[in-house]
Amino acid sequence: MDKIFLHGMKAETLIGVYEWERKQPQTLVIDLDIGLPPRRGSDDIADTVHYAEVCQAVRDSLRRQDFFLLETLAEHIAALVLDGFAAVWVKVRLVKPGILPDVRETGVEIEREKAV
Repeated sequence: MDKIFLHGMKAETLIGVYEWERKQPQTLVIDLDIGLPPRRGSDDIADTVHYAEVCQAVRDSLRRQDFFLLETLAEHIAALVLDGFAAVWVKVRLVKPGILPDVRETGVEIEREKAV
């Protein structure tokens, strides 16, 4: 299976269940692995997933919404990619860096496939 990936993308959103987390947007680190339909040697960008457009769509969406749980946000991003682009599957990994003392990364990872 072919895939494209965006690793280490940073985006800001309101996220968290505690009042102190909801006072200002937090920076998240997002990794996306996006499964592509078979391309068969095409050199046309219309035959693939345009990763810059995915990045912009995710950032725009996160600016307009807020979430309590990383799990809900991961589902939202997965649906955005699967519904808005020619992706056949997606793996979403979200990291909230520095949220817990003495823990480098806290996060969630999910994988979803396009419904047939």
